Amino acid sequence: MPRYTVHVRGEWLAVPCQDAQLTVGWLGREAVRRYIKNKPDNGGFGSVDDVHFLVRRCKGLGLLDNGDRLEVALEDNEFVEVVIEGDAMSPDFIPSQPEGVYLYSKYREPEKYIDLDGDSLTTEDLVNLGKGHYKIKLTPTAEKRVQKSREVIDSIIKEKTVVYGITTGFGKFARTVIPINKLQELQVNLVRSHSSGVGKPLIPERCRMLLALRINVLAKGYSGISLETLKQVIEMFNASCLPYVPEKGTVGASGDLAPLSHLALGLIGEGKMWSPKSGWADAKYVLEAHGLKPVILKPKEGLALINGTQMITSLGCEAVERASAIARQADIVAALTLEVLKGTTKAFDTDIHALRPHRGQIEVAFRFRSLLDSDHHPSEIAESHRFCDRVQDAYTLRCCPQVHGVVNDTIAFVKNIITIELNSATDNPMVFANRGETISGGNFHGEYPAKALDYLAIGIHELAAISERRIERLCNPSLSELPAFLVAEGGLNSGFMIAHCTAAALVSENKALCHPSSVDSLSTSAATEDHVSMGGWAARKALRVIEHVEQVLAIELLAACQGIEFLRPLKTTTPLEKVYDLVRSVVRFGK
Repeated sequence: MPRYTVHVRGEWLAVPCQDAQLTVGWLGREAVRRYIKNKPDNGGFGSVDDVHFLVRRCKGLGLLDNGDRLEVALEDNEFVEVVIEGDAMSPDFIPSQPEGVYLYSKYREPEKYIDLDGDSLTTEDLVNLGKGHYKIKLTPTAEKRVQKSREVIDSIIKEKTVVYGITTGFGKFARTVIPINKLQELQVNLVRSHSSGVGKPLIPERCRMLLALRINVLAKGYSGISLETLKQVIEMFNASCLPYVPEKGTVGASGDLAPLSHLALGLIGEGKMWSPKSGWADAKYVLEAHGLKPVILKPKEGLALINGTQMITSLGCEAVERASAIARQADIVAALTLEVLKGTTKAFDTDIHALRPHRGQIEVAFRFRSLLDSDHHPSEIAESHRFCDRVQDAYTLRCCPQVHGVVNDTIAFVKNIITIELNSATDNPMVFANRGETISGGNFHGEYPAKALDYLAIGIHELAAISERRIERLCNPSLSELPAFLVAEGGLNSGFMIAHCTAAALVSENKALCHPSSVDSLSTSAATEDHVSMGGWAARKALRVIEHVEQVLAIELLAACQGIEFLRPLKTTTPLEKVYDLVRSVVRFGK
């Protein structure tokens, strides 16, 4: 018998259909009837006949014709939404998919797998898992480690040993011993009570990263989760069934408890969940639609799912990869600006940088030499001012290797910390199968990734700070040989005047965001957890800083391409002309 999951005014209803010849209109009326039946005031309606509605698929939000037969219009177990006339204009309207509709059409189920063993995950791997490029499977070695770790937990239960989080309460309640017959309930209560985050949910890409990283940590075999449960979690990941995880609520010790609890809540079939098939819906319906069953938590498994630094680290992983990309692009953009401002290449001489051999500085200078005028890539623009009387350029041009270089070194430093964190066991207590015991420690503390991501924000910001000054030089006729604000008809057109203002605004905003969150600590859990990292905010604001850097450099790139128009018919080097052509393929010259 076909069954449909229908969203009506913020509630999800399972509607079976005995006859596939019935119409979409019937499904809408039946869903409204069930909705009214569950409301003491009939939901404000006299009867079903009083309700006028539209029906649309949750996948892509396409409208359906009420006269179409269900067997033609919908698939079995499909998710649909009934939009009651007038509701969409109401401030109380709760759509099934509030944002990110594009994700439905973008997602394609991957065919390739990444083997996780808890030891070898890279930042690139995790970002690709977040993008949905791969499914997950465990290595045989990881499976054996997980099984041996669980045997220790089973032994503790059998022998009725008092162990934190397994046979006791949590935090301040660590001395409260829990009866054996309540141990499963203890784990469910833990997940429910700790699901206390607020804010927007993580977008699907970030939730995939979070779930994949937690799976990788569990695969190390120090958490005590059963192989059966871990494989269930992997099946949910592979089906792209992603729990609703609010972005705010972690203090970064004891781990990222609130976001990971929301992650676990969806896995046990409670709360909301997203999939490409359903959009946001009740987790139990999403899992059922994919032929999956909710996890039934065994002793210690709730704690195994929620204790660790995976929220900080997964967001930090995205930050590192995006920072690496924009740092490389910054060199290209700055080189193009230098050409437009008729700068010299002498400051990038190999011998200069050999005398101060920081790795990042040397790499950046090499990139500039590769992009700018040389025997291999001659520049007509450089040749046009070869015998000018200018001795040296402004710092924003001349010192790019020194300024951009330390950003590259910062990213490398942070990437090393994040990579170690990706493959670290961060539970408490830790289960040592080889010793047959559990040991309480502090690996859940997020100070390492928190400090590193604060450092990343400070480092990467400098790319925007120096870029904004180069934009000023491009726009200011007293600092260049170009028209004011890079426009031929100044006054009639304002050119890049306000684009530069936007860059300045973003740089100023970054200055506040670069204040380290990890210098703060507030005691929590009745002073049991009396020092925390605030790493969640460190990760989120690092991403905001990087986004601003991307935007400022985009403005500089557009300005440099605009500026080069005023130097035509002269051409720059072949690599920089290719950059110009790429920009002009999507943005035309502003006259």
